[in-house]
Amino acid sequence: MKIGNVNDAEFRQYGRVIEGIELNELIQTMNGTPLPSDVVYVPSDKALEALGIYDVMSKKVYGNMPVQIGYCNGHNQLLNGLEYHRDSEINVAVTDLILLLGRLQDIEEDYTYDTSKVKAFFVPAGTVIEVYATTLHYAPCGVDGQGFRCVVVLPRGTNYAVEPVSQSGEDKLLAAANKWLIAHKDAHIAGAFEGLKGENIRI
Repeated sequence: MKIGNVNDAEFRQYGRVIEGIELNELIQTMNGTPLPSDVVYVPSDKALEALGIYDVMSKKVYGNMPVQIGYCNGHNQLLNGLEYHRDSEINVAVTDLILLLGRLQDIEEDYTYDTSKVKAFFVPAGTVIEVYATTLHYAPCGVDGQGFRCVVVLPRGTNYAVEPVSQSGEDKLLAAANKWLIAHKDAHIAGAFEGLKGENIRI
């Protein structure tokens, strides 16, 4: 699979690189977070939110909205699923990592998605990116089988448990607060709508 770079023009339909944010304190703190053999996602981490980066994200990036700063760390080489939110997500690559991305506009009327449309992008360590609300994404992949650490910033309350709305239309994709998920059947994600068609892409 061809792997692009977030600095390439092709990435602009999926997101943008954000320059000029001081990351030393954030990266130092992130280096003390777990790096499991699978994947761990923490929506909100008190140690990260106590750093100066919180005000930058809340006031400058999100326009004075309350945000949560967490992380997604571990080892992963598979697509497994694609999710989206009603807003942009900010990622900070603490290590090199690869994102597998799609477009919301390519979801079929029955809420299935063809994985042949997925694009891969390399995110160099120390890069801050905005992943647009119309971009399908999921857990990062490591580079050359290595582990990854990635900061995840979202509006506060995102990705927490929520009561199902219904099992019709888009409602059947709602997997958590502000999180709509389409899973691959080979990933065996409990309770998820298995609507990814094609290969469960491996990097």
